[in-house]
Amino acid sequence: MISMTGYGRGEATNGDITIVVEMKSVNNRFRDLNVRLPREYLVIEPRLQQTLKDRIQRGRVDVFVRRSSTESAHTVAADLSLAERYFKAMGGVAKRLARSDHEIPLSIVLQQPGVLTQVEQEADGLAEWNLVSTAVDAALEDLMAMRAAEGKALKVDLESHLDEMLRLRADVEQHQDGIAERLRSRLDKRIRRLVSDRVDPQRLAQEAAILADKADVSEELARIQSHCGQFRAALSADEPVGRKLDFLLQELNREINTIGSKAAEHPVAHAVVDMKSVLERMREQAANVE
Repeated sequence: MISMTGYGRGEATNGDITIVVEMKSVNNRFRDLNVRLPREYLVIEPRLQQTLKDRIQRGRVDVFVRRSSTESAHTVAADLSLAERYFKAMGGVAKRLARSDHEIPLSIVLQQPGVLTQVEQEADGLAEWNLVSTAVDAALEDLMAMRAAEGKALKVDLESHLDEMLRLRADVEQHQDGIAERLRSRLDKRIRRLVSDRVDPQRLAQEAAILADKADVSEELARIQSHCGQFRAALSADEPVGRKLDFLLQELNREINTIGSKAAEHPVAHAVVDMKSVLERMREQAANVE
């Protein structure tokens, strides 16, 4: 079982370029991937998204990719044609002034506007994908290790709540024994307080049987037992089970509510309140399971 909460960091370098990838994930009903890349890496975003989808099934994941280089991002380009035109123009001026064009310094030509310009070098995202992929894989391993560790802690906590749920279920089941006779006794006392005539034993038995049938929760208890068994099995599964746990908790809630509506005695009603409290704690924890 894996949690949806975690953090991971990965780094890769080839000596000239260093890629740092950070990931953080939190719980979400669905898979929500947010990737922040340098502009030059937008071309590889689909590959990065697919890499994440192959490993993560549920949760909101924020991914930050940073690129740094030991080399300058700018180069200098020379416009040779423009430099030649400047030199010819300067030569014309020198001739007119009866001077030799050999006296024209090269530095003067290079200082003219447009002869030398800075050009920004853009990174080739496709060429650097292998480097980015290495950093992403390292961050994913880190993230998944933390999610797995969190999942183990969640499993322990959920199993303890599950044990408490089954204990309360056993209390309700135990209290079901002899409920028909107790309902008959209470019904007999109430009727005798209301009427002074002799009570018809047959009619009393019929009414008590009807009340006992309405208060019977054996089917609900059997389904709770089954749901708890499936829940425990899911906790040990290797695949994502978050949605299955959500469904089982909904079914448990349905059965507990039904028992509450049928509760004819205070101990059962109190057990139902406790079961709902345990169920709520299980929901809070299961919301973090992938």
